[in-house]
Amino acid sequence: MSRNEPGQTAQDAGSAPSIPLSDPTQGRNGEPSIGNLVKDASANVSTLFRSEVALAKAELVGEAKKAGAGTGLLVVAGVMALYSSFFFFFFLAELLDNWMPRWLAFLIVFLILVLITVVMAFVGYLFFRRVRGPKKTIASVKEVPTVLPGSHAGGSSESTKRATDREHPAIPRAHDPAKG
Repeated sequence: MSRNEPGQTAQDAGSAPSIPLSDPTQGRNGEPSIGNLVKDASANVSTLFRSEVALAKAELVGEAKKAGAGTGLLVVAGVMALYSSFFFFFFLAELLDNWMPRWLAFLIVFLILVLITVVMAFVGYLFFRRVRGPKKTIASVKEVPTVLPGSHAGGSSESTKRATDREHPAIPRAHDPAKG
């Protein structure tokens, strides 16, 4: 590389820098070439995809903050209802105390609470019993080996093995250790 100009070689020394008179992204007839169209399209699709992801992320972050605040308020309301129920049941026992012995009034309230707990546990059990596994996903995962090369759905019979070899030729080894 001669030092005529920085970055120029000896053969570039006689040529002067020039501004192209035509758009380098266009073909001979002035229209964009297929390669440039494909390159532009893939760049535009990539940009569009990134923009859509950014938009979805921005929307979801705002909605997640609202959902988090709502969930927090619901938890506080649930805790307050739980503590308030103690006072309701204590009131109920004191009310029953007017017509029966105090110990019996509190026993009745206790049995009401146990009954409510048992009913809720049973209903929860019924809901959980209805839960099923992802049957479609399990079925599709079981079908994966049948589409992979070299695997056989019906066992490893010789005729199936030969048919598979014809459909999927063996890949040659990159290095043969015997040849050294």
